[in-house]
Amino acid sequence: MNDDTFGGKVLAHHFQLEPAIQLPEGIEWLHPYGIAEVKSAMETFFQKYFSDGNGRIVLLGINPGRHGAGITGLPFTDPIRMESHCGIKNSFKKRAELSSIFVYEVIEALGGAEKFYSSFYFNSICPLGFVKDGKNFNYYDDKELLEAVMPMILQNIKAHLEMDVSSKVAFSIGQGKNFAFLQKINQEHAFFEFVKPLPHPRWVMQYRSKQKTAYVQQYVDELTAALSH
Repeated sequence: MNDDTFGGKVLAHHFQLEPAIQLPEGIEWLHPYGIAEVKSAMETFFQKYFSDGNGRIVLLGINPGRHGAGITGLPFTDPIRMESHCGIKNSFKKRAELSSIFVYEVIEALGGAEKFYSSFYFNSICPLGFVKDGKNFNYYDDKELLEAVMPMILQNIKAHLEMDVSSKVAFSIGQGKNFAFLQKINQEHAFFEFVKPLPHPRWVMQYRSKQKTAYVQQYVDELTAALSH
């Protein structure tokens, strides 16, 4: 893929990531981008939706998890949504991720994948994920871990701004610790003019499923407003 396109720059960035940092005992890297099947799926996805030079508004999650980006290489896109909503056939095990179900309801409400991805782009504050005791682990769950990966986090955001991600506004996927951390480093480094929080899809699906329609609408309203500014 042409490295001059938005998608080409994203792929080049992710494919050069190396989990070379020594992590605290008991915590392991989740590094999907070195797997041939993942790289192929990402190349198809970014060729389809990001093969232009236009900038995007970024929505930043925490870090890749085992059932979403840890499988497909794409934040909030599980193998089922990759096929059903993005039209990209894949041989990954078809296991649903709750966050992906919610996110693609938002995407459909905003006109579908092609329209959505022409303006928006998902990534993670920390581009590689973590596993502890066989379960997902977040960059902010351990002080020593956060200190170890802080240079990777800062470089990740700087790299995305160089790709022409909008510096006007960024969204935090998660209104708690992820937002607090993004707000803190943004105050220190002035990456974005504004950082806005959105409820985490998994939280909505697990604890507020009866109000899901209202949360989908919240996403639609916030993202639509960001486009008009």
